[in-house]
Formats: sequence, C-alpha cells, structure tokens
Amino acid sequence: MLEYTKTVLQKVSFDARLFSKEVKKAISRLLPEEIEELKIWLKQFLTDKPELQQTLILLKA
Repeated sequence: MLEYTKTVLQKVSFDARLFSKEVKKAISRLLPEEIEELKIWLKQFLTDKPELQQTLILLKA
C-alpha cells in the first residue's frame, strides 16, 4: 500500500490541494510503520517542491 501511495502522490504533486488530500488519505490508511516510512520519503521528495512543503505539517498531527 505504501508503494501505491507514493505513486499517487507523485502523480498529483502538480496540485498542492490535491496532494494534501492524498496525504490525509494515506495517513488514515497506512500502518504506523508505513507512515514513518512515508515521512522519510516525503521529506526527500519535497526538497525541490516548496509549494508542497506545508503538507509535512499533516504528518506531525
């Protein structure tokens, strides 16, 4: 499920609102250890996408 989530997030990264919505969905569906892996992946993925940086706040909640 984590790999599928990463694929979806890559595809919707053109739209910050849609990206945030998909991150919220991922948090509700993934296991706790998968969420930790997603956090690591997102930090790396978002390094060159400042418009999506605010979605990291969703992972702290």
